[in-house]
Amino acid sequence: MNEQTAVNNYFQEDLQIKNAEINEKAQQEFDQFVKILRDHGVHVIVVDDTEKNDTPDSIFPNNWVSFHDNGTVCLYPMFAENRRKERREDIFDMLEEQGFEIKNIIDYTSAEDEGVFLEGTGSILKDRINQKAYCALSERAHEELFIEFCEDFDCFPVIFHANQSVDGKRLPIYHTNVMMAMAETFVVICLDTIDDKKERKNVVDHIKKDGREIIEITEAQMYHFAGNMLQVIGANDQRFMVMSSAAYNSLREDQIQAIKRHCEIIHSPLDTIETCGGGSARCMMAEVFLPMA
Repeated sequence: MNEQTAVNNYFQEDLQIKNAEINEKAQQEFDQFVKILRDHGVHVIVVDDTEKNDTPDSIFPNNWVSFHDNGTVCLYPMFAENRRKERREDIFDMLEEQGFEIKNIIDYTSAEDEGVFLEGTGSILKDRINQKAYCALSERAHEELFIEFCEDFDCFPVIFHANQSVDGKRLPIYHTNVMMAMAETFVVICLDTIDDKKERKNVVDHIKKDGREIIEITEAQMYHFAGNMLQVIGANDQRFMVMSSAAYNSLREDQIQAIKRHCEIIHSPLDTIETCGGGSARCMMAEVFLPMA
């Protein structure tokens, strides 16, 4: 558990288990997750953490970096100071050794000096087909920097506020990608978190206008990380929707069938990582769209 992120990540819980036991369980879940993805033909690049840095959240790389099909790499400003140590240039060397081409790096991290944050694809859901980007504003997703990102990538910004109930109060959800998942032909979303009716209608209108099916989940399902999914490509160009087993088990049969009309589902147990880390399957994958050299 990262105490620095727990202040506004209300999905984290402090398990009363020794750290060594937690780490062992998390490692087992991680390794099983990688194996299941590879068994389905998904190309997975695993990067080992370094012991010298205090980086309890390095298992969620999608927040500090994103990789784009024009060869651009983006570095993002992080809310928690110890998360900033996760940024590592040697990972770019590793990707280039695997044949990916990096043409340009856009670095937004200087915004940290001003207390302004935008945590990668946790904060930003990019619709790469229709050149739009969705963002639920929070302490970790500042509007001005999100607009700057959209200008840099020629994206239309879809901005809204998403809240969750915490001790009887409606408080901002820390990352967009826990309440919304964007696939090629459908969107999984917890519309109940968008309290403002005009904002909710705007989000729905954009999704429908672009021809995607809306698969709605409840706030209770969101707490099981049913919004934290990612579509990936496996063997023979087959699409899969990846989620945790907790997320899968929270879904109703009609929701499962709705997803399966578009693609198959992969799920893996991530209970320890979800409980102690406050993130799930999507957070663990920083998808690589870089072109091959």
